[in-house]
Amino acid sequence: MAETALLIIDIQNDYFPSGAMALEGPEAAGRNAAKLLAAFRAKHLPVFHMRHLSVRPGATFFIPDTPGAEIHPSVAPAANERVIEKNYPNSFRETALETRLEAAGTRHLVIAGMMTQMCVDATVRQAFDLGYRVTLGADACATRDQSFGGQTIPAAQVQGAFLAALSGLYAKVVPVEEIVQSLQDK
Repeated sequence: MAETALLIIDIQNDYFPSGAMALEGPEAAGRNAAKLLAAFRAKHLPVFHMRHLSVRPGATFFIPDTPGAEIHPSVAPAANERVIEKNYPNSFRETALETRLEAAGTRHLVIAGMMTQMCVDATVRQAFDLGYRVTLGADACATRDQSFGGQTIPAAQVQGAFLAALSGLYAKVVPVEEIVQSLQDK
């Protein structure tokens, strides 16, 4: 039983350059998520990988049975790590995630993933609502430009706005190095 577990959300090929939904800075976010993954593996703490599969009509990325839907090699799951498939932004919706976390004795989630304003945001808020303590790796997440009201909002602004909104009540939002250091100090 481990109180703390790592949850890696949707770090999949379609979010990387030449993927069907390329983000801004996925390589750096993937490298930072890999640092978290290595730290959790070194401490033999539970790791859960979320893999989004788009099953809605008209979906253009994360199509089942395509290379783009596969988990990116930078955070490839080990044989003993759970991969949970989902079809919605919220990692808890209609998945076995909560049951698996309960079975592992988890009360604290460290989260990394993509996209910050979509699946990461939905999952962090739901985790908080379910009573989990959440730490979000600020530099282990990525997004892309968004449009609203005829304007383009740059990815850096989207990222900053969502991290700021989650920081405090919903999660402790900190750099990956701070999380890794806290694990090494235990």
